[in-house]
Amino acid sequence: MPQLERPDGRIAYEVHGQGYPVLLFAPGGLKSRMAMWPSPPEGPARPWVDWTRALPAAGFTAIAMDQRNAGASVAGIRADHGWHTYAADHLALMEHLGFGRFHVLGGCIGGSFCLKAIKAAPGRVTAAVLQNPIGRHPDHPGYFPDSHRDWAAEQRAARPELEEAALAGFGRAMWDHDFVFSVDRGFARRCPVPTFLLPGTDIPHPAATSAELAALLPGVEVVADWRGPDHLAEQEARVVGFLRRHAPPA
Repeated sequence: MPQLERPDGRIAYEVHGQGYPVLLFAPGGLKSRMAMWPSPPEGPARPWVDWTRALPAAGFTAIAMDQRNAGASVAGIRADHGWHTYAADHLALMEHLGFGRFHVLGGCIGGSFCLKAIKAAPGRVTAAVLQNPIGRHPDHPGYFPDSHRDWAAEQRAARPELEEAALAGFGRAMWDHDFVFSVDRGFARRCPVPTFLLPGTDIPHPAATSAELAALLPGVEVVADWRGPDHLAEQEARVVGFLRRHAPPA
């Protein structure tokens, strides 16, 4: 598996297909890794399309990755790390691969990665698909800070050299925000690239957050019924069609 060397670690990634590039951010929260796209051999089937296969079949290059400190990727964790740290990894990977401009598609935490990538490099990201985006649930505001403590304990158990203060500071940098955590509502309102939304419905992926995104993102396309086997064909066709329409001419 190829790896991108970063100043504080390494990022594992895979490249599938040929065509206009789409950088994929898998579901899984801080454990976001490329293995989350396909259904596991023991099941059950995912309620979403495996974009690592569908996009190459549709004529795109799909770039999948394990986020830092997930899967096969290992990197530092500092109190001053945050969403900008992930965005720096994402942009460095695309520079490493020689892709100046690209689409982004993210599930779960990947929606917030997409929006942060657009903010960090609006001239490079050409379109974004937000699938089941995370956000601060109005009735469960502690979900992500609480989950972060569990994640931090797992990291410390595997890497005792990590400092508790750094892990806690990193958690505040990630989760002490409103809305989708990585950008504010003002940025969503003036988002400079076309967007496509597959809304969320549960605690980590609140319906209220998706409703706000649908109201704020300029000209966003929304497919409300997208989960499960009955909707996979439409999910794939609508997303692929959106990405094709917004790919710059060769």
